[in-house]
Amino acid sequence: MRRLIVGVALLGAACLSLGLWITRADPLPAGIYDDLAGDTTRGEAVFWAGGCASCHMAPEAEGDAQLVLTGGQAFPSDFGTFYAPNVSMHPEDGIGAWTADDFASAVQRGVSPEGAHYFPVFPYSAYRLANPQDIVDLWAFWQTLPAVAGVGPAHDIAFPFSIRRGVGVWKHLYGSEGFTGPGPEADVERGRYLAEALSHCAECHTPRTALGGLDRSRWMAGAPNPSGPGRIPNVTPAELSWSEDEITAYLTDGFTPEFDVAAGHMRHVVENLARLPDGDRAAIAAYLKALPPRE
Repeated sequence: MRRLIVGVALLGAACLSLGLWITRADPLPAGIYDDLAGDTTRGEAVFWAGGCASCHMAPEAEGDAQLVLTGGQAFPSDFGTFYAPNVSMHPEDGIGAWTADDFASAVQRGVSPEGAHYFPVFPYSAYRLANPQDIVDLWAFWQTLPAVAGVGPAHDIAFPFSIRRGVGVWKHLYGSEGFTGPGPEADVERGRYLAEALSHCAECHTPRTALGGLDRSRWMAGAPNPSGPGRIPNVTPAELSWSEDEITAYLTDGFTPEFDVAAGHMRHVVENLARLPDGDRAAIAAYLKALPPRE
């Protein structure tokens, strides 16, 4: 009996140790990007391509107010409602006290400076694919943005999904995937990079599993709209019949070939992409046309 008790205790300790290791927060190594110099002009392009303002600006902000990143927008999901935080350069309420290492670990690993997991409503599983120079440039631009005081609402998430430590398991399941769509072999490498690493199109256009991970077997095949009625459309050639030129035009001005107009969150996506060079929007269009058709 004594041996059994000792064996159970050792097994329990081993399981606990394994659980703590699996669920740990794993930031980027300190100083990994120190040899790179940031460029604010390039960083602004990364900022718009990444849709940073679309989530972190105040609700209904327009024009230059979109650069005031006070947060507060609500993002409903099957697990509860998430609220975008203040990520302005305010030293207490925002991220003004962060280092470049803090910023890179948050954006690419989903780890806070305090060593906690961020919930994956923050699309760091896409941003982790971004190249180091883009992250350094983005941080250089971010530091030029205004510092604004204010703290938004706390997340309203159902138990047990509210336990941040559990996000470590989610990251092991879904947070380490590479690129999914066609790449160099289809001559759409730039479009894939923009769509998958920066603009994170799949976060909306790909259905999810029961645990909230992207179902990569149905990549870009459309998904339920978490914010209300309707469905986010399938943008593979199975349903998206527009030509590359028509897709490029839509990503520039928001008008469809049927004379409809982009609405909801997609309106912000178009506003962001319209700030990029024409070739970038054409690259995304080429990528979408090269996707395997998925019903």
